[in-house]
Amino acid sequence: MNKDLTMGKPSTVLWLFCMPLFGSVIFQQLYNIADSFVAGKFIGTEALAAVGNSYEITLIFIAFAFGCNIGCSVIVSQLFGAKRYSDLKTAVYTTLISSGVLCGLLMLGGFLFSDGLLALINTPANTFADSKLYLDIYILGLPFVFYYNVATGIFSALGDSKTPFIFLACSSISNILVDIVFVSVFKMGIAGVAWATFICQGISCVLALIVVFKRFASIKTDNKPKLFSKDILKQISVVAIPSILQQSFISVGNIIIQSVINSFGSAVMAGYSASIKLNNMVVTSMTTLGNGMSNYTAQNIGAQKHDRVKEGFTAGFKMVCLICLPLAVLYFFCGRSLVYIFMDSPTGSAMDAGVQFLKIVAPFYFIVSVKLMTDGILRGAGMMRQFMISTFADLIIRVTLAIILSKTSLGYTGIWMSWPIGWSVGMILSLICYKSVNWGTR
Repeated sequence: MNKDLTMGKPSTVLWLFCMPLFGSVIFQQLYNIADSFVAGKFIGTEALAAVGNSYEITLIFIAFAFGCNIGCSVIVSQLFGAKRYSDLKTAVYTTLISSGVLCGLLMLGGFLFSDGLLALINTPANTFADSKLYLDIYILGLPFVFYYNVATGIFSALGDSKTPFIFLACSSISNILVDIVFVSVFKMGIAGVAWATFICQGISCVLALIVVFKRFASIKTDNKPKLFSKDILKQISVVAIPSILQQSFISVGNIIIQSVINSFGSAVMAGYSASIKLNNMVVTSMTTLGNGMSNYTAQNIGAQKHDRVKEGFTAGFKMVCLICLPLAVLYFFCGRSLVYIFMDSPTGSAMDAGVQFLKIVAPFYFIVSVKLMTDGILRGAGMMRQFMISTFADLIIRVTLAIILSKTSLGYTGIWMSWPIGWSVGMILSLICYKSVNWGTR
């Protein structure tokens, strides 16, 4: 059901819109968590390390899919708020075409350079083959990743956050079951983990696109929309390219950090693989709430209701604080039990590394949540330069400190400490950029 985010009390509108988004991303993260769970429990520590190692490279591809999602979503939100429905449809068709071309190029590059990327991040010999196999199968499924992301961006732009939630809930649960069957029953090893994700993502993508086109049929226009527009592509690119660069540089930064972690051996790799999945569930959830703020901001700017953006900031601030607090407490005090989900033994250096990571970063989830929520408003308002400044500052600080501190007596503990410092600087910069705008008169 399409929903106008320019009407109603901002706090109520945001809660009703963002909660299904929050649920959706939880199920989205279950894809990777299921892979790590099955790999660690049913195959072994080396398989868990291989999935975690490959995951950092897959984030590069996800960065491009995410950029297509955000670029389409923000522009479609603005057009929906302005009730320019013919241009809205053209924006969607333009995104589908350009995303397909971009996806094809990335698949070609992925197959050609996956070995080199794995070697670049110092993938140990005992996990290289499994990492390569998992990554190759993932690349085959990139069209599903791209078009599903575009579809969810369209739903969000139209104010519909419930439909993606339903799709992800069903596909994520299915993925867990298929993972277990392929690995424990058919003995497919790491390939079973990858193929299960491929199949379930494919089904979700196809169903989501079917619903998108059915939804479009109900939106009436005065004239037949064009299938492609260079002008609209430029508008989408203004938002998409910085978002792609943001996510890509974050992914490259994570790969650099992963290469530093790999130098400490497969045990620390496995501990990090388990804990970073848990960490990413929180960060990605807050990123998705930030995306919801982008849709809210874009619709209201499209409708020339700029004063509602400031009201949305206050409501969004309260929302992310209420959500991240219990997660921070859970991870800090129950980290060992959560990391144990991915491992056969509750002792050893792998467990210690994973638990220590969560204890260091969990108290700072409030900081990164506020940053990501503020980033969402900046992006929805088209303030991409300010958005990029805060993001790159966070990333550069994290990567630099991870490299430097890992060479001190702190060892891999120094790597974990780089997260809170980068988040804090990024949040301060985001808030400064937001406060510099008079939202009542913009």
